Amino acid sequence: MGFLDKAKSLLSQNADKVEQVIDKAGDIVDEKTQGKYSQHVDKAQEAAKNALNKEEPQQ
Repeated sequence: MGFLDKAKSLLSQNADKVEQVIDKAGDIVDEKTQGKYSQHVDKAQEAAKNALNKEEPQQ
């Protein structure tokens, strides 16, 4: 199992925690930029969450 496989496995096993981190990071960026880039941050958050969900194994 390669490094990327291990990383994907860990991400999928902890998807709920990773989503919380994605949300928190977006909140921090919004706070630091005073919401100036809020629309872009929201799109990036959704893209990251979609990528995470795409990597989850199908059951």
